[in-house]
Amino acid sequence: MQLMEFKLSQTEENYIKAIYSIGVHTGKNVSTNKIAEELKTKASSVTDMIKKLSEKKLVDYKKYKGSSLTDEGKLIAVRIVRKHRLWEVFLVNNLNYAWDEVHVLAEQLEHIKSNTLIDKLEAYLNFPTHDPHGDPIPDKNGNVKIQQKVLLSDAKQHVLYKIANVKDNSKALLQFLDKHFLTINTELTVLDKFDFDESVTVQLKQGNTLTLSKKVCTNVFVTIK
Repeated sequence: MQLMEFKLSQTEENYIKAIYSIGVHTGKNVSTNKIAEELKTKASSVTDMIKKLSEKKLVDYKKYKGSSLTDEGKLIAVRIVRKHRLWEVFLVNNLNYAWDEVHVLAEQLEHIKSNTLIDKLEAYLNFPTHDPHGDPIPDKNGNVKIQQKVLLSDAKQHVLYKIANVKDNSKALLQFLDKHFLTINTELTVLDKFDFDESVTVQLKQGNTLTLSKKVCTNVFVTIK
């Protein structure tokens, strides 16, 4: 499918990316309140923008049923995500930023319009497949490799896993994971799960054990090693 040319503002692009990002995790239509929460704005402002994007045929909106992206909207969203994640790789690998520092910077850089620049950036980085947080980087045609993974909270006991990616890119979570050496590709085994608070005890490959809260475990994806 060939993408039609749209002149979109940064705000419009942010809405499209927000709908895409929320929808990827839920697999459902995205509510106005969820979008407002993601973008830290008012529900009334979201409604106005959704109507505008619907008129451009980038969003399908049904009252009381939420919003989803049209095929055109998805292609635009994937291109924005691709730029964002490539810039994160560049910032970490080439400018020595920490993984908890790059999200906000990449949100600024993702609005650069030049496709040639992004293609050259991708080649310069030797065509990375994942960003520093473990999220897959779409290729220039919008294809995304899907990895089989589960939340750490759903991982089985006594199976060797490795950390695949994080659901929450907040500075607080990433700094917590860094402090405990829980970075991408870290190998671990679930030793125990506690019904009382849904915390999980894991053992890292080097032998040390950690008990992690439900909040951490529901924001970390793992895959079988």
